[in-house]
Parts: sequence; structure tokens; C-alpha cells
Amino acid sequence: MDTSLVSRDPEIMSGALCFTGTRVPVKNLFDYLEGSSTLEEFLEDFPSVTRVTAISVLETARERLALDATAA
Repeated sequence: MDTSLVSRDPEIMSGALCFTGTRVPVKNLFDYLEGSSTLEEFLEDFPSVTRVTAISVLETARERLALDATAA
């Protein structure tokens, strides 16, 4: 995934994949959406993550899934 969107540092959040420049794990976004919360609610609760970044992460994940599906 694009390092301008996400990063991993063993010193931050025990090495969890986080939105770059934040301490917010990317998993939180997917947990929110899986739990029927909206993107708006996620962004309100984690103001250090921008809408553009959150949407870019979702789009990148979708593209990766599509590539994996066609490769299978």
C-alpha cells in the first residue's frame, strides 16, 4: 500500500499499520465500517485522518482485492 497513506513503525502502536503521520491503525477504519458505523463517524472520532486519506485507503484496498480475485 502507498506509504504516503499508511506506515508501520514498531515504536508506534506496536507496529500496527497506521495512517501516515497518525497513531490511528488502519484496522480501525475497517472495524468502524464493519460495525455499521459511517465514514463520517470514523472521521469525527479520528480527526487526524483526512477524508481524502481514508477514501484513498479504501479505494486501494478495493483495487488490491480485485487484483487478487482476478489472479486466483
